[in-house]
Amino acid sequence: MIHLLPLMIERVGVILIAVFLLSQMKSFRKIIHHDQGLREKTLLIAVFGLFGVISNYTGIEIHLNSAADTSWLIGIEPDSAIANTRIISIVIGSLLGGPVVGLGIGVIAGVHRFLLGGFTAFACAASAILAGFAAGYLGLLWKRRAPLTPLFAVSVGVVMEIMQMLIILLVTKPLHLAWGLVKIIGIPMIVINGLGMLLFMLIIQYILKEQERARALQTSKAFYIADQTLPFFRRGLNSESCLKVAELMLQLTDADAIAITDSVGVLAHAGAASDHHVPTKGFSTGLTKKVLKEGRVITAKSREEILCRHESCPLRGAVVLPLKVHGKTVGTLKLYFTNPDKLTEVEKELAEGLANLFSTQLELAEAEQQSKLLKNAEIKALQAQVHPHFLFNAINTISVLCRTNPEKARKLLLELSHFFRSNLQGARSMLIPLEKELEHVRAYLSLEQARFPDKYEVGFDIGPGLEKFRLPPFVLQPLVENCIRHAFSGKQKGRVAVTVQYRGDDLYIEVTDNGRGIAPEVLDVIGKEPVKSKRGTGTALVNIRERLEGIYNNESSFNISSSEDAGTAIAIRIPSAKKGGWELYDEGVFSG
Repeated sequence: MIHLLPLMIERVGVILIAVFLLSQMKSFRKIIHHDQGLREKTLLIAVFGLFGVISNYTGIEIHLNSAADTSWLIGIEPDSAIANTRIISIVIGSLLGGPVVGLGIGVIAGVHRFLLGGFTAFACAASAILAGFAAGYLGLLWKRRAPLTPLFAVSVGVVMEIMQMLIILLVTKPLHLAWGLVKIIGIPMIVINGLGMLLFMLIIQYILKEQERARALQTSKAFYIADQTLPFFRRGLNSESCLKVAELMLQLTDADAIAITDSVGVLAHAGAASDHHVPTKGFSTGLTKKVLKEGRVITAKSREEILCRHESCPLRGAVVLPLKVHGKTVGTLKLYFTNPDKLTEVEKELAEGLANLFSTQLELAEAEQQSKLLKNAEIKALQAQVHPHFLFNAINTISVLCRTNPEKARKLLLELSHFFRSNLQGARSMLIPLEKELEHVRAYLSLEQARFPDKYEVGFDIGPGLEKFRLPPFVLQPLVENCIRHAFSGKQKGRVAVTVQYRGDDLYIEVTDNGRGIAPEVLDVIGKEPVKSKRGTGTALVNIRERLEGIYNNESSFNISSSEDAGTAIAIRIPSAKKGGWELYDEGVFSG
């Protein structure tokens, strides 16, 4: 029995080497990350089924209670059996893919084992199929509660191996041969296959952690580059700002050249091939035209694919990404490489992240430009109420999450983009749908609650069918922000309630909190004129009230009630269409 251990360890090593090499493939990593469609499940069955077959071929033949160390088993004598590592492939593949995948792997490995022969052929084949389905089902139940762990995988593998020994004893005849075989191979196979599953799971965990580390580093690097280029992109797409951005990116990435274009020509090119890739109207590569037309990322790994007409061009690889503002492609970001092997998936993902960030920066730059052109002084005044530290606090929060939770950081960045896009869109409109205003509020809350997850909670009570009603922009968000910033003390659990209901012919909006309240002397004037206070000036409330009065010809109402240490309630009434008031987003119900 003891002499089987080193032989079994050798067989486990063969499988682990194959798994490690396989782990370098992108498709296998995708499966490990649970991105499993029909194609991926089929691939799982094929790969781990093949591992099971290899385990059968590399098994150790047991004949008359002695082990024969052969390199490759083509067939087994009728009175012989094999000790192998088949259960590792079956259990791991089943845990990753579920019971259907496990059944497929078990059938492949089991049928092949049956065809090899030996007096345990039927028992081993049956146990392989049963182990595949059982392990897959157990893995499915476990993953509903928690991620797979090495301890769980080893436990399942040991149980499946013990089950195989029991099936051999129950099914195989004569019993004394079965019992003699189990005494020889039972403990070595349970121990070594358990060890193999532990090492297999450690490889998988390494893949997962390596991916997370790579994403965190990529995100951190992208944010750093975005932070360095932000002052230049704020000036928009022009030759001067884009040249600065290209030079910065050339220093901070592994690219050999960086180019930025707008929709009509090259604005800047830094690095290799600068002699003929020069700022000009029109484009020196057909690849850029294709990206502008199709609005998608395109890569090239040869001079012919880049479509540069210059015969001595040293550029051999490129990734060209669209820069978009409000969904429209307005330019491209191009990373060039003199060696196409440098254009790795890591570089491509970094470039895609940068293109998204740059697109957001361009949208913010456009928002700034649009705000300068606004003629409505009241809207501009409200825009100015956005707390100047809000953006910096949000960016700091996202920067920290880049290291601890990259996926959450990505989602918060999208919320930040959505928040400022809502600011811009609201500034262009007299009336917007209530659902858009609510999206603006929720984007703001997502960013604030990321900073203070347990400081407060916000509840919404929106009447049925009211999401499409139109109301002035920047009504709800400043009220909720006032609650968050001013209503609560440091240790107090804050609660904010937002209610929107249709009563009679009018729309009623109410925002209440359980905060510290407003002093009586301040309550008399707040919302009517700015006040001097350490906690704020109340300009946003004045702005909302004056806009409502102007839009609805003094038919609206804006009331504030508060008691110290008991909270504050702000109630808004928007008059019905019959009184020249609010409109619907969808035509055909009411119209104002």
